[in-house]
Amino acid sequence: MGSIFEKLWRLGPAAFVFKAIIAAIVTDGLLLAFIFLRRSYRGRFFVRRDARVFQLRQQWDALISGKLPFERWRNKKFDLRIVEAMALDAFEAAGPEESARLLKFMRTSGLIEKRIFEAQHLKSWRRMRALVALGRTRAPEGVPALAEALRDRHLEIRLAALRGLGRTACPQAAEEILTWVGEWGLQVPALPLQSALIQCCGERPQLLLPFVKQAEGPLREILGRVLGEVATPALGLELLQFVGDEREELRAAAARAMSQIDAGLALDALTELAQDKTWFVRLRAIIGLGRLADPRATPTLLKGLTDSNRLVRLRAAEGLVQFRAVMVPVFEQVVQLRDRYGLHAFLTALENADLRGKLETQLQSSTSMDDEEKSNLQKVLQTGALPRNERPITEETHDSAGLRP
Repeated sequence: MGSIFEKLWRLGPAAFVFKAIIAAIVTDGLLLAFIFLRRSYRGRFFVRRDARVFQLRQQWDALISGKLPFERWRNKKFDLRIVEAMALDAFEAAGPEESARLLKFMRTSGLIEKRIFEAQHLKSWRRMRALVALGRTRAPEGVPALAEALRDRHLEIRLAALRGLGRTACPQAAEEILTWVGEWGLQVPALPLQSALIQCCGERPQLLLPFVKQAEGPLREILGRVLGEVATPALGLELLQFVGDEREELRAAAARAMSQIDAGLALDALTELAQDKTWFVRLRAIIGLGRLADPRATPTLLKGLTDSNRLVRLRAAEGLVQFRAVMVPVFEQVVQLRDRYGLHAFLTALENADLRGKLETQLQSSTSMDDEEKSNLQKVLQTGALPRNERPITEETHDSAGLRP
C-alpha cells in the first residue's frame, strides 16, 4: 500500500489533472454519442409510426367495422398501440352515434378487456396508464376496475381512477365514488373530486343527499357544492333543509340550487339567504333571484344594489334589467335609493345588456309621471349622477373587497 502512495506522489498533481481531462473528454464523447443515437432512433421511429398511422387511417372504416380482421393488427404490439390511440382520440370529438360505434369496436376487439386486466394487475405507472386509457373509453364495464384503484396507496393512481370514473359520467360511477369517500374520507384534492362527482351525478343528483347529511368537515362542503351544481326541481323540498345550515358553503350551495326549483318555494328561501351575513351566500342568492326573473323578487334585488359587496351589487343590477317591460318604474326606484354605487351598477348592467336606448324610449313615452320627473330621470340616465339632495356616502359604507377569501 505504501508503494502505491509513493508512486502517486511521484507523478504529481499534473498527472491527475491530465487524467481527469481525458476522462471528461471520453465521458462527454460517450454522452454525445448516446444523444445522437437516441435522436436517430426516435426520428426513425416517428417516421415509421407516421407511415403506419397513414396506412391504418386509409382503412379506418373497415378496421372499426370488423371487415378488416382484428388478427392483422391485434397480434402486433406496434400496430395495437397505434389503433388504440387512434380510437381513444376519436372518442374525444365523437358524437353519440360515433361514440357507440367506437365503443362496440373496442369491446369486440378485446381492447377494453385488455385495459381492465391491466388496471387490475399491473403496478406503478403501467397501472396508471391503463386507468387513464380505460377512463377515456367511457365504458361502464370499466367502472369496477376504476373503483378498485381508488383504494390504491399511491395518490397518482387514485387521481387517475377518479378522473376515469368522472369521464364515464354514469350514476354507477357516482355510487362508487361516494361509497369510497364515505369509507375513507377525503383522500384526494377537492377539485378533482368535485369535478368527477358533477359529471357522474347529473342524471341522479339524489344520490348525494344521504352522503351530504352524514359527511363532516371539508368533505361536506365539497358535496354541498356538487349538490348545488346538479340539483333539479325534483329536489326542491330536500334542498330547503340546507338554507339554515351552520356551514356557509352549504348555504351557498342551497342558494345556487334554489333557482332551479319551483319559484314559489325558491323565492322565500332566496330572500332569506340574500340577507345572510356571508357575502358569497348573498351573492348566490341574488344570482338565483335574477335567474328566477320573478317580479316579486324586485324589492330584494333593489336592496342588493345597496349591498356592501361590489359583486353582489353588480349581480343585483343584472337581475333588475331583466324586467324589460317595467324598466321605467325599476329605474325610478333605483334612483330613489339615493345610492351612488347602486346606480352605477345598474347603469353598467344596462350598458352590458344594450338596453340604455330602450329605457330612454320608455322614459320619453311614459305617462305615469310629470315632465319634471321625466327630466330628472333622463338627466340621471345621461350623466350617471344623482340629484344634489343625495345623502352622503362614504367608502366605509361599501366594502370594495369583492373577492372570496
